[in-house]
Amino acid sequence: MCAQASPSEQEQLVEKLEIFKIRGRDKRGRKILRIIGKYFPARTLSVDVVKKYLEDKIFPKLGKKQFSVLYVHTDVERSENFPGISALRSIYEAIPVNVKENLEAVYFVHPGLQSRLFLATFGRLLLGGGLYGKLRYVNRLDLLWEHVRRNEIEIPDFVYDHDEELEYRPMMDYGLESDHPRVYGAPAVDSPVSMYSMRCIS
Repeated sequence: MCAQASPSEQEQLVEKLEIFKIRGRDKRGRKILRIIGKYFPARTLSVDVVKKYLEDKIFPKLGKKQFSVLYVHTDVERSENFPGISALRSIYEAIPVNVKENLEAVYFVHPGLQSRLFLATFGRLLLGGGLYGKLRYVNRLDLLWEHVRRNEIEIPDFVYDHDEELEYRPMMDYGLESDHPRVYGAPAVDSPVSMYSMRCIS
């Protein structure tokens, strides 16, 4: 993460983009910390600014009660929104012990195959066994509403749009179909190579 602005300017950017927002509750009445991955400008934010923002603006609002995290991974681009493994590890290690203990569940919306493989490989290293075990993959918003109070949480329109695409092209969930608009509506599997790839993955 390379800082291209002053710390105060970066903090204002985090606030403006609403990357982290405490809003709504889950079905058990716990507060929800919503994180929109697409809004995270990894190229312009420093790790220290993110840690300070969480410490000053987010953690105090969570109090000493249990809470859940809703992480929206929709349309995340590695080159734009991924801060790197060392940065994620540094941010996680800076979270107070009591906050980690009060976290009950992490709902990971629209994970995709690459993020699943990444977490399967590095999840325990980055998050520790305890937090990794609280991770819940949510492929569709309809499944999210089984755990979260729908009328209390704000979900960006692009997330609903992507959810509709997945309904029409379910193989996108598993990385078996290109999401390029030129192939929208084309068969997900149309060659012996694709069939072979599916057999291997399954």
